[in-house]
Amino acid sequence: MTPHLPDGHVQPAGLIEDPLVSALRRAGCVFAEDEAELLRRHASGADQLDDLFTRRVAGEPLEHLLGHVRFGDLRLSVGPGVFVPRQRSLLVAHEAIKAASQRTEPVVLEAFCGVAPIASAVAAAVDGAQVHAADIAADALVHARRNLPDAAQIHHGIGFDALPESLRGRVDVLAAVPPYVPDHAFGLLAPEARDHEPRRALTGGVDGLDHVDTLIVDAHTWLSGDGVLLIEMNVAQFDAVASRDGYVPSFDIDAVPGEDGQTVVARFRRRP
Repeated sequence: MTPHLPDGHVQPAGLIEDPLVSALRRAGCVFAEDEAELLRRHASGADQLDDLFTRRVAGEPLEHLLGHVRFGDLRLSVGPGVFVPRQRSLLVAHEAIKAASQRTEPVVLEAFCGVAPIASAVAAAVDGAQVHAADIAADALVHARRNLPDAAQIHHGIGFDALPESLRGRVDVLAAVPPYVPDHAFGLLAPEARDHEPRRALTGGVDGLDHVDTLIVDAHTWLSGDGVLLIEMNVAQFDAVASRDGYVPSFDIDAVPGEDGQTVVARFRRRP
């Protein structure tokens, strides 16, 4: 039977579909043609191409295979076993750039930075910004170092414990995409994330807010007098955060909604 294309068009006789595209499509790749082209361009030869396609069909993220991901205008280094920046996090980057641009030589910190997409975006867009990035994952920081300019400082450790004392009370813009998936929802994540990214970069406790709460509480110590804290989270989580009794009185809080309808950037400004 002659195969049919979308919109009722009939595939010309004798036209054979690319077997690599077919394999990717069967594996569930929505943009199979584009992925096939990217992998062909990346492979150094037939053997590597075969290996890349085998791994992609098995579910390994395309970005891990290519070694990079597009993030706005940036091409960021990534690799196997690290969290891949999501396009929705461009909203955090834009908010961080906007906040930093309103200051002279702002001190900007990306916490839970992974490969440092937010810090990289600020460094590329804001002249004079003093950029810092911190994370516990040493393998992700290898990529962060490649993504950031030489002048940017990288700190390896758990949360704010990784930071030098010289930053205490001096951070003008603190931005983060912390792990915020509730533990019970881990199994609902796409296999690419669940099977190939570190769980510690994805889940954040029973309600997903363990790291978010820590960020907000500890931010008091590290933010400058007019500093701003920006955190990506699920839209439903924002309501829970905004009603917390412990730290809400210290901040003015609002939400910048994401276009996906699922995420927001919670924006915290210190009250006078």
